[in-house]
Amino acid sequence: MTSLADIRSRYLDFFRRNDHEVVAASPLVPRNDPTLMFTNSGMVQFKNLFTGVETRPYIRATTAQKCVRAGGKHNDLDNVGYTARHLTFFEMLGNFSFGDYFKEAAIPYAWEMVTRELGIPKEKLLVTVYKDDDEAADLWRKVAGLPDDRIIRIGDKADGSSDNFWMMGPTGPCGPSSEIFYDHGEKFWGGPPGSPEEDGDRFIEIWNLVFMQFEQFEDGSRRSLDAKSIDTGMGLERISALLQGTNNVFETDLFRALIDASAHASNTDLSEQFLTHHRVIADHLRSTSFLIAEGVLPSNEGRGYVLRRIMRRAMRHAHLLGARDPLMYRLVPALEKEMGAHYPELIQARALITETLKAEEERFRQTLDRGLKLLDDELAGLPEGAELSGASAFKLYDTYGFPLDLTQDALREKGRGVDTAGFTAAMAEQKAKARAAWTGTGEAAEEGIWFDLADKHGPTEFLGYDTEEAEGQILALVAEGGAAADSAEAGTALRIVLNQTPFYAESGGQVGDAGMLKTETGAARITDCRKTAGVFVHFAEVTEGRIERGQGAELKVDHARRGMIRANHSATHLLNEALRQALGDHVAQRGSLNAPDRLRFDFSHNKALSADEIATVEREVNEYIRQNTAVETRIMTPDDARGLGAQALFGEKYGDEVRVVSMGRAATGKGLRGDTYSIELCGGTHVGRTGDIGLFALLSDSASSSGVRRIEALTGAAAMAELRRRDVTLAEIEAALKTGGADVAARVRALLDERKALANEVAQLRRELATGGGGGGASAKEINGVKLIAQVLSGVTGKDLPSIIDGMKAELGSGAVLLIADAGGKAAVAAGVTADLTGRISAVDLLKAAVAELGGKGGGGRPDMAQGGAASAENAPAAIAAVESLIGGAA
Repeated sequence: MTSLADIRSRYLDFFRRNDHEVVAASPLVPRNDPTLMFTNSGMVQFKNLFTGVETRPYIRATTAQKCVRAGGKHNDLDNVGYTARHLTFFEMLGNFSFGDYFKEAAIPYAWEMVTRELGIPKEKLLVTVYKDDDEAADLWRKVAGLPDDRIIRIGDKADGSSDNFWMMGPTGPCGPSSEIFYDHGEKFWGGPPGSPEEDGDRFIEIWNLVFMQFEQFEDGSRRSLDAKSIDTGMGLERISALLQGTNNVFETDLFRALIDASAHASNTDLSEQFLTHHRVIADHLRSTSFLIAEGVLPSNEGRGYVLRRIMRRAMRHAHLLGARDPLMYRLVPALEKEMGAHYPELIQARALITETLKAEEERFRQTLDRGLKLLDDELAGLPEGAELSGASAFKLYDTYGFPLDLTQDALREKGRGVDTAGFTAAMAEQKAKARAAWTGTGEAAEEGIWFDLADKHGPTEFLGYDTEEAEGQILALVAEGGAAADSAEAGTALRIVLNQTPFYAESGGQVGDAGMLKTETGAARITDCRKTAGVFVHFAEVTEGRIERGQGAELKVDHARRGMIRANHSATHLLNEALRQALGDHVAQRGSLNAPDRLRFDFSHNKALSADEIATVEREVNEYIRQNTAVETRIMTPDDARGLGAQALFGEKYGDEVRVVSMGRAATGKGLRGDTYSIELCGGTHVGRTGDIGLFALLSDSASSSGVRRIEALTGAAAMAELRRRDVTLAEIEAALKTGGADVAARVRALLDERKALANEVAQLRRELATGGGGGGASAKEINGVKLIAQVLSGVTGKDLPSIIDGMKAELGSGAVLLIADAGGKAAVAAGVTADLTGRISAVDLLKAAVAELGGKGGGGRPDMAQGGAASAENAPAAIAAVESLIGGAA
């Protein structure tokens, strides 16, 4: 028996021997075709080669391409398990020519591969060609020796299409195709291609050849391409079934192994009662595992939603098998054994696949059990056979998380239906309420356009966790003020919405991405990206040409900028944990900023960090950077994440699922393995390994608000530049002091002490000079039994006055002092009263009387000492007279 792995290897080896480059399979999420949800054929990764947009160092290629058909127009999901050939995941073997060989070589390659390499009998084969393709028909006669009755010409259908004429789109490359069919014999019902019975199981297509030889224009005309190309495809599962003596892909070696694993894990047999369930589980195990391995994770929108549908369909079949505990994650080793050798990403992502499948099935079982009970309650009050109301179905979905398709499946078994129109109306009403609530928050009413776009196109698909380049389709161009536009010329500032994007939208303290957008007719610079109602809004300026709504666009995030943002964000996570370790568990995040040039982190703490604490935090962050462990991401419920010790942002509202980012290994850590250093709920982008951060330098610790501290820091090259700046500064200080090493700090402290002593000495000398030598030269005037010294001084400052007054009060023993310092046209005023007189006279009252005459306002202090100021000391005599008058009237 020839296994799937053997057939794959033989195919690739054959074309390698014939000068084809063996190209690795491209991702299941296509980067160069925004119209596709998933890669569904081998030619997807070569699309730009066929159109001439891209060139590569080879002109012949061969691949074993993994494909998924479970969303959009290519959706086989509902048929899987019930037919002999439908799969959500399959492998397409293909060989390609980009302007090199054409029909004259492609047809011999196909015939040799099928008949000689794979040993399929010639008499069991027939082919189809396009009705006008005499060249292909002649080649099949010559190369294969096929008679005319086994070369079937296929014409156009009533709608103008043809199974044997391929088109990339309404315009662009196109051409006739040719197919090889295998005849399984009369024991199977069905007729040859082109006949009324062609949908039967007797004649099965095993190879397709597309001859790209024309370019089609908008008016329907065509011209021959200068560089004709070849695109072929042969389904690995389908050809393997044939070579293993069956027409059912689920009876091949790979699927038998997965089905046996499902039967063993569920403790069931392979009887007809259970076989369909096992087949669904086996197929869906492949598609979900490969999607998870490539970073697609279950969610409520876009590709993540399709993944969830596949997972939950398989999990419901596991439930029907009677499995009461999560099943699918236990089958991952069987899949890895069958396909891990050729697809090592299954092995590399083993932990993520296993954890995601288990967590999703645990959540699903809770939803399923709760939903079925609530559904029974809703049905109890309905007449026999009546359909469930749309409002009830929406209540199950909105309040209890029970999806409509599960409701429909459960009701189908009971012979009931659902009022889907009512469900849709209830959904629309909820969206209308959400829109009204949002516009009522004070946002500009025109911003409701984003809700319109979300209603029409759904939320934007974010691709940026695992790529910085992709293609997207422009869904809307919005000018300043909210007006929609069909196009925008160079120099125009606008906002752009696409169906999918690698640009991160500002969220969780991480700033939005910047970069470039290019179309066939123009380009735009993206300066920021933000999110409203699930729509990613790209702030842009058209830099050349013209961009138009509906165009496909190449999207490229500024790699260097994104890299610095990622480093700062990951360093923030390490910083958060280092602060908790150094200061205590009371530390909690109160805000952050992760920008390309710096990071800022606010946290709860009621006092400044000491020098030792700062050094400890900085040292620990750098220790985990050097550890260079992988940064891991998982999807969990918030409760499960917190149960593992994950940190969450205070006051943040989280949905049913969250991304959990883990990094660093610690002897006494957290997480699933108990050795994780940092684990946080976070939707941002991060480095692949902690070592990618490079370096961490803490700049400052300051107060942000009451009980909240703020740390600012740098990473990577910016941190290195900061440390270099510090080195240069230190070197300059050492040179100026003519000392180095540990002596520098001691020398600086000594200089500061010396400077302080000299400053005090200078201040004392200034005071003595101003007062004629320590106050002894000042004369006191007795008023109403109170001795008063009142003077105008020069050469002193306001801060010198209190100490001068203290000296004068000491010499007086009992009395009052008023000093007015004339400093550069402005006046500083101070008044003092000895302690024995404060019951009769207040220094504050004396000060206010003087300041008022000087044209000033305010001032204050204590009964024994008060200070204030005025614009000028010009009216000093009047100020002194006012004080004398006040003392004279004192009781």
